[in-house]
Amino acid sequence: MNASAPAPLDPSRSSYYVNDAFYSELIANFTGWQDDACLIADVAARDEFRRLLEREARLLDQLRYDDWLAMYVPECVYWVPSTPNAGDPRHEIAIMFDDRRRLEDRIYRVRTGFAWSQAPASRTVRLISNVEVFVTARDDARMLRSNFLISEFWGDETRILTGWAAHRVVRSSDAQWKIRAKQVNLIDCDQSIRNPSIIL
Repeated sequence: MNASAPAPLDPSRSSYYVNDAFYSELIANFTGWQDDACLIADVAARDEFRRLLEREARLLDQLRYDDWLAMYVPECVYWVPSTPNAGDPRHEIAIMFDDRRRLEDRIYRVRTGFAWSQAPASRTVRLISNVEVFVTARDDARMLRSNFLISEFWGDETRILTGWAAHRVVRSSDAQWKIRAKQVNLIDCDQSIRNPSIIL
């Protein structure tokens, strides 16, 4: 009798994919990619990715976390470095370094009502600008750079979070572009930042 094939691992329950090979690929993908020679000048192509980033911002402002997470591939990473040059998350502290499981945990906790830093929930408006698209060594992958400004109102205070974001997007089996990795580079990442409990 043949043994049945093992069930595929669920990235929402296990960090099986975050290993040395994953880290090596991540660092390689986020190193030296902002080369003017790799910029895509085609306006239609740039607008396609600009709409993707604007949709991500809108979903986060509307607290539509399930729809937001659906924009990511299952084996994804969300990375907020604590150093201006990002560095290597294996050796440097990050403000956030979330795989799929941790992202789902973060969303679940917000929804319990017991995440006191989000009781009441922040009201946010995200502005996205200066979108640039870069080709990569793979035809089914692109790197995106954009500037962002997030106005967050919570309690009786409004604060501004700003910086630039890098997205690595890949074409999925249904021909849609999905986010494989997002790096959020706050301009004050190495300073004291009040609990960044929102997804940036």
